[in-house]
Amino acid sequence: MDTVVIEVSGTLSAASSLFLASAGLTLIFGAMRVINLAHGSFYMFGAFLTTSLVGFATGARFWWAVPVAALAVALIGAGVELGVIRHIYGKEHLTQLLATYALFLIFADLALRIWGAESRAVPVPKSFFGSIEIAGEQIPKYNLVIVGTAIAVGVGLWLLLKLTTLGWRIRAAVDDPESLEASGVNLQLLFTVVFALGALLAGLGGAVISPQIAVTPGIDGSIIVGAFIVTVVGGLGSILGAAVAALLIGASETAGTLAAPDWASTFPYIAMIAILAVRPWGLFGQPER
Repeated sequence: MDTVVIEVSGTLSAASSLFLASAGLTLIFGAMRVINLAHGSFYMFGAFLTTSLVGFATGARFWWAVPVAALAVALIGAGVELGVIRHIYGKEHLTQLLATYALFLIFADLALRIWGAESRAVPVPKSFFGSIEIAGEQIPKYNLVIVGTAIAVGVGLWLLLKLTTLGWRIRAAVDDPESLEASGVNLQLLFTVVFALGALLAGLGGAVISPQIAVTPGIDGSIIVGAFIVTVVGGLGSILGAAVAALLIGASETAGTLAAPDWASTFPYIAMIAILAVRPWGLFGQPER
């Protein structure tokens, strides 16, 4: 039972981190059909901005630094959409990859110049410092924040897409953008909002996870790989698929740690290959027509 509690806790924490990193990427591709490699840069900026806003404080400053960092990244995302992404809608995926990879490299260099090459740390807030006991095992309290944030983001996105006018327009933009634009909706403004929202979610993920990682240049590249795995396995554009895929990938990594620690990092890729061999369009995706 002790081992089960520890591994379940680790799986939920890892899955929540992956979902927070991939939710915005899934939303952007689902609504705009844009493959955005710069999504990892937004995640990195969210983490770095949090380190600058929090400093060495361990009190309430963290709780307002997280939304401020996420909003700042959303503004950066809106600027990127207006300046670059708007010009590659409908282009081949290779063109999108090249354009967003160029942004990825630019943002990596920018972060290096602003924050330097040394790693930074964000203190865990006092109210969630330490651990709690579950079934006789000590589980970090801050894991609850990460899991709770992932659940809130997932439910919030579901409610947004199902129950709001903006969500209806986003779904309509996926199915028939021409008819939506003909009905009087400003499609360019809608895409700017969606891209900014995806950037905000990436920044939020980086900000929330920052107390548990070493914030350093390079986390953009490491997180974008995991985010793409979750997005592809879940099905491009499916928020539910991203949540389920995050759980499966997190569980596979945990299983790898138990079964073969030296090969644990390969287990998520094995899981991805196995799933895509059966369903090339992902768990909840739709085959391209």
